[in-house]
Amino acid sequence: MEDNNRNQDRVRYSDEELAEFRELILERLARARQDLEMLNENVSGGDNAEDTAPTFKILEEGSNVLSKEENGQLAARQYKYIQNLENALIRIENKTYGVCRVTGKLIPKERLRAVPHATLSVEAKMGQKNK
Repeated sequence: MEDNNRNQDRVRYSDEELAEFRELILERLARARQDLEMLNENVSGGDNAEDTAPTFKILEEGSNVLSKEENGQLAARQYKYIQNLENALIRIENKTYGVCRVTGKLIPKERLRAVPHATLSVEAKMGQKNK
């Protein structure tokens, strides 16, 4: 609670704190890019040439189409997540990272550690949902 009170008096996070968040974001970004690469390989991967049994082929084609669609949706979400993380890095460079875009107050560190690309405090987020 004391950390929250201290945050209300501050306009931005210190350079040291921003460096800590930068490392966290870079780690998440590397992992997210690997995940996206795997998803893209699954989406663009061809039919499995090893399977030559015609009875299984008919059943698997429907499954493969659904799986490719799901992987495509996951890849799109992952791409958006990567963009959000990259935008967070820009905010760190601008020293505006961690400032709620609605209230102008610092977003608590706990929230930023859980959702490092957050641009809204929990209060502002809840206010959006109630509208």
